[in-house]
Amino acid sequence: MRHALALAGQAGRAGDVPVGAVVVGPSGEVLGEGWNVREAEGDPTGHAEVVALRAASRAVGQWRLEGCQLVVTMEPCPMCAGALVLARVARVVFGGWDPKLGACGSVWDLPRDRRVTHRVEVVGGVLEAECGDLVRRFFDGHRA
Repeated sequence: MRHALALAGQAGRAGDVPVGAVVVGPSGEVLGEGWNVREAEGDPTGHAEVVALRAASRAVGQWRLEGCQLVVTMEPCPMCAGALVLARVARVVFGGWDPKLGACGSVWDLPRDRRVTHRVEVVGGVLEAECGDLVRRFFDGHRA
């Protein structure tokens, strides 16, 4: 999570919501990393989780990330939670909860929905205060 927090700083410095993500392989190796690039790249899918999943898929040479876990500073949104399911990630570990768009237990619980084709283990609240404070400080600086 500390590595994901450092990556979140990249997004914040670029003017995007400071979220960072790391895909960790079954042996503990970092396979992919990312941070929010929506503003920098003008890409609505440029969330940290999607960027990290894409990098990990390139690293392993396939879209299936079985046995991997994604560590991210904030609870994934519906798009990112869906990407975790489709990539067949084993576990998502996140820091801060998202009471507006969270899709891993807050508003929705997509990875554990009995109707999905692959269920993802969810671990939330890791370094929750630190992760949440990073996003709160960002938005405090952007609101009038």
